[in-house]
Amino acid sequence: MLLTVKSKLITTEEQKSSLLETMEKFNEACNYISEFAYKNRVFGKRIIQKNIYYDIREQFGLSAQMVIRAIGKVTESYKVDKTCIHDFEKHGAIVYDPRILTFKTADKITILTLKGRIEVGIKYGEYRELDYNRVKGQADLIYKNGVFYLMIIVELPDAEPIDVEGVIGIDLGIVNIATASNGKTYSGKKCNDIRMAFSKIKAKLQKAGTWDAKKHLKKISGRERRFKRDVNHCISKEIVNSAKDTNCSIALEDLTGIRERTTVRKAQRDKHSKWAFSELRDFIEYKAKLLGILVVLVDPAYTSQQCSACGYVSKNNRKSQSDFVCYECGHSENADYNASKNIAFKATANTPIALCSVC
Repeated sequence: MLLTVKSKLITTEEQKSSLLETMEKFNEACNYISEFAYKNRVFGKRIIQKNIYYDIREQFGLSAQMVIRAIGKVTESYKVDKTCIHDFEKHGAIVYDPRILTFKTADKITILTLKGRIEVGIKYGEYRELDYNRVKGQADLIYKNGVFYLMIIVELPDAEPIDVEGVIGIDLGIVNIATASNGKTYSGKKCNDIRMAFSKIKAKLQKAGTWDAKKHLKKISGRERRFKRDVNHCISKEIVNSAKDTNCSIALEDLTGIRERTTVRKAQRDKHSKWAFSELRDFIEYKAKLLGILVVLVDPAYTSQQCSACGYVSKNNRKSQSDFVCYECGHSENADYNASKNIAFKATANTPIALCSVC
């Protein structure tokens, strides 16, 4: 499978200046190409290259391959939308390929700038142990908060599928971010408290509207995003490890478009829209794939209204957010736990609507 690994570049001030100058010229060239493409209504790589290749090289001082990558970046963007001219930010990503970026060792790369190639150290996160020979195709150089990062595509070997002996159903929610059918609950109380604290701060900053307030607002938003990502990483890792230890597959509800399909009270809208459930599901899926664990997506219909003991379905069974009492058989338990068991049952009954497995 393919994964994107974010690695930090260890640069001197001189190297950083050189990379920054290269990035700015690259994106200036992208805007020049974009203006030509939109004005003349030509969006193919070949025709753009034929018309302005030498102009770009002369005007912006880019190497031959950098010009090709700039043209490629522009034409890819116009594949999505041709109705308006596309502007590229001053510090937008540069697309590097093996001709202009080479891995010398796992810790060092040579990367092309306007002043020639420079040798730069790189630092990985959790995938530091990966062989650099697994790097595939192009990598994006990005600049964020004064630091350069390289977004590298790596190919990991497929894990052998485990022999499945059961299913763990996972119910996603607000009060409890995730509830598993094996009885494990991942509370959202701390997350909700932090979310509310961030919301209050952001509301005050938005009301102020000053330049400093906007700068602080951007910093706060980044901190909140990193917090959510870390929580989702921790929860997904624990769920997947639990499935691995018990030889179970994982069943999730297919919540695609859930925000458009459901309505909630005004007081609950902020909570409903603020947690990154799709990110959590993505994390569970890719971590499971790395360990050879099958992930099943099931139809979410009635999982919160159906009794996990007798199968009776009624919206009256759900007494409150946390309480489930079946009108038919009297079975009672935590509502999220009941839903997680229904999700597991749907997967066991071979009624998934989508599958994600190692292949």
